Amino acid sequence: MDLPLHPLMEAGLGTASAPRTNESRMVASAVAGQVSHPLARASPYRMGRDGVPRLLPGTGGIVLNRRVGDRAVGLAADHMEAGVSLHNPARDAVGRLGGPNRGLMFLACVGNRARVTSGPMTGAEGTVVGKHGGINHVIVDFPPEVKRQLCIGDRVQLDAYGQGLELPDFPQVRALNLSPRLLRRWGVRTEGGRLVVPVTHTIPAGLMGSGFGRSEGVLGDLDIQLSDARLVRRHRLNALRLGDLVAICPLDYRFGPSRRAGVVTVGVVVHSDSKVAGHGPGVTPLLIGPAERVRLVRRPQANVALVLGLRQSVAPPAGAPSWRGG
Repeated sequence: MDLPLHPLMEAGLGTASAPRTNESRMVASAVAGQVSHPLARASPYRMGRDGVPRLLPGTGGIVLNRRVGDRAVGLAADHMEAGVSLHNPARDAVGRLGGPNRGLMFLACVGNRARVTSGPMTGAEGTVVGKHGGINHVIVDFPPEVKRQLCIGDRVQLDAYGQGLELPDFPQVRALNLSPRLLRRWGVRTEGGRLVVPVTHTIPAGLMGSGFGRSEGVLGDLDIQLSDARLVRRHRLNALRLGDLVAICPLDYRFGPSRRAGVVTVGVVVHSDSKVAGHGPGVTPLLIGPAERVRLVRRPQANVALVLGLRQSVAPPAGAPSWRGG
């Protein structure tokens, strides 16, 4: 059973009501992957935008000492996926090579439940918290005691549920990668003919980098470039956390990311910063719609770790004490 809406998310939304959805017509399916091994390129060095080569841990595997709700910026890491990274290496008898992993990437939605189906932690449950394009991983959060007992190669099955989600009263608003569970808990409300959406940050589309050029929004993420120190300070981007729900304006992510006036994309931060040119914390899209139908409200506690009850506290926003749930 889902927990009630986090009280902090309810504050300040007046008499707003939850948006109607087409959940009764949606289809859930099981998809599976296995815990991936950490990856390294032919050269382990990553050349930074400052011309400095660095040796840093990156994508894949099981991150033992970081998880959703922790800082995404300032770590000794590059594109770190702070959880358990899944991929599906199976070769299907039909379709193109890599079809099972694309199916996992496509159908998995943020907020989906995950269950370990092999190894010493069989039966343990987790939650999908992001998708990382290019490397093509689904990222699942598990409690620390579970992560320390998981093994590389263990199988994990997801209750994939969310693609096809619609808001009938807001036909101009597109949902991608968003589970009904997360929508219910997020605190998204309707008020005065607009969709009220809590976010931690509003980010200019001009700061977005790696991920442009895709023709869809369901197989990955788009990176926030942090190379402009002035804009980082202005928009408090040094305080970004994994799991933060953020708005990018103006950006239309319905058919792949495109800068488009009057459109806002709201997504979730899924991996850590990078010093590589054009890269940075990644954002997987969740809601896209016209700015005149979406009202963004700043809520420093708008992080999936708190919204979904995955943690009791998370890293604080800049200049504030840590946020606690429960």
